[in-house]
Parts: sequence; C-alpha cells; structure tokens
Amino acid sequence: MDLARAPAGDIRDLFPGIEPYITGILAVGTTHRLYWEECGRPDGIPAVFLHGGPGAGCTPTHRRFFDPETWRLILFDQRGAGRSRPTASIEDNTTQHLIADMEALRIDRGIDRWMVFGGSWGSTLALAYAMTHPERVLGLVLRGIFLCRPQEVDWFLYGMGQFFPEAHATFVAPIPQAERGDLLKAYYKRLIDPVPETHMPYARVWSAYETACSTLLPNGRPHSSDDIALSLARLEAHYMINLGFLAEGELLRGVDKLRHLPCTIVHGRYDAICPIATAAALSRAWPEAEYVVVPDAGHSAIEPGIRTALVAATERMKAKLR
Repeated sequence: MDLARAPAGDIRDLFPGIEPYITGILAVGTTHRLYWEECGRPDGIPAVFLHGGPGAGCTPTHRRFFDPETWRLILFDQRGAGRSRPTASIEDNTTQHLIADMEALRIDRGIDRWMVFGGSWGSTLALAYAMTHPERVLGLVLRGIFLCRPQEVDWFLYGMGQFFPEAHATFVAPIPQAERGDLLKAYYKRLIDPVPETHMPYARVWSAYETACSTLLPNGRPHSSDDIALSLARLEAHYMINLGFLAEGELLRGVDKLRHLPCTIVHGRYDAICPIATAAALSRAWPEAEYVVVPDAGHSAIEPGIRTALVAATERMKAKLR
C-alpha cells in the first residue's frame, strides 16, 4: 500500500512526548549492563522498540510512535549503545547475544508476548528475534529494511556515493589510497583501536557520512556527540564486517516462520542507506505483510512521511491486537 492511498483517518503525526514511568539496568553476560525504560500504559499491549545502527541508542522521539493510552512500551539500548555500558563495546556483541538480551528483558518485565517494532538495523534484529522466538511475538512493524547481506553492506560503503558523491568523498578521504579497495577493513581496524586519538577521527567521519545520506532533503542535523559517533561507527563496522552474524539469505529464508503474524513494512522510496530493493524482496517473501512505500522520503524515521506511516502502522496494529 502506498502512503498516498492510505485512508484519510489513518494519517496523523507523532503522539505527544511522554516520560518513562519506570527505568532500570539489566545485567547481561559478564560485562554488559543494559538501560531499559517503560512508557505508556502499564496494563497496555506490550511492545518493544529496537533502535537502529547498531549503536544508535533510543531517544525520547522513539516513544512517540505509540499511543500511550494503549501500549505498554519497552525501549532499551542494545549492547554498547546509548545509556548501556560499556559504551561502544564489541566484546560479546553479536546478533545472537542481542536476541538473548531481548528474551532476558521480556522475562524480567513479566511479559508473555509483545509486538516488535524495529527500524534499519532494528528491522534486522526484529526479524532475527521473531524467527528465533515466534511464539513470543504478537506482530511486527518494520521500517527501513536492512538484512545485512553483502550487497547491502557494499552499497553503504561504495554505492551510496552515486547519490551523495560529496559525502562519499569526505568518507573516503581519510583512508590511504592503497586501502580504499576495502573501506570496511580499513575503517574497522582504526575504529577498534583502543586509543581515542586513533579511533575518534574515523568515528566522526563515519557518523557524519551516514547522517548526510539519511534523508531525502538536506537535514541540517548537528554532528553526533563523540560517544554516539563512536558507538555508531564501531558497532556498525563490527556488525557489517561479520555480516550481522547471520548466514547469507537467512532472514529471507526464515520468513515462513512468521507469515501467520500481522506485519507492516514501511520504507522510503528514496532511501539511500537501505535501498528499497531490500524491502521489496522482503515483501515478496512475505506477501501477507502490509507493504507501505512512502513516496517522498529517504531513510530517517523522523522524516514527515515516514513518521506518519509508522504512527498509522502502530494504530492499525493496536486495532488488530486488542
């Protein structure tokens, strides 16, 4: 379904800002401590929000995709991201660890089943989690689909420059000519260096490159803080170089486990970070899922058309799950 043809009553902007009614820290593994929060209605329909990156962390805006009178919303910062500690740590940080963390958090919060909402990398994790624990999922809302396949990683590193040549030139510039044939390897070895004077310049450039390419129109967004830039760049490179710790094609092959669940896929027509071909491939594999193409948007969840489509998706999902 194209957003332009959505019913008029389905269209609205973000819900008003809200604050958590409870927050906490969940210890997982031997070193990681995850920040989590709950918002909305304590006896509402459980939902979990999965942020992108990996490494981006949650923000107050993410709470606003959900009707606070209906949803019991759980948000958490994944390993190494946001308010979780240690910051930017890649130790024991894989998709399988994150799936186990979600289960630990679900059990800790006394939830039987929840709706899973994920965008960009969050869509990857949402699919991987749902395929591992389909019995714990009420439904899915997915945005900016990324399946961490080799062609998608290659696009981020090289292909995106076809649309953003200036940003790409700035991204490539710090890497010596002899290493530019493998930008991911070149960046990764610098980003995982423990010395800030070595890793921070590259983290800033990586983060700025992604920000510059994330919206259809120039976004004017300020550069990220150093902590966010480092967690975003280091964790993205870590997951990309390991192809998401997934077998090639695993997430498309596993869709049959989920086809009984309600799902909405939202994707910007001009998403340059995660090209729409990936969302189309997921839609073909999951024909029962509602597929919303936003005709005038790129990748960012806060672009007007994307955020409107996401709010409409959670509104339709609550009607299905009540």
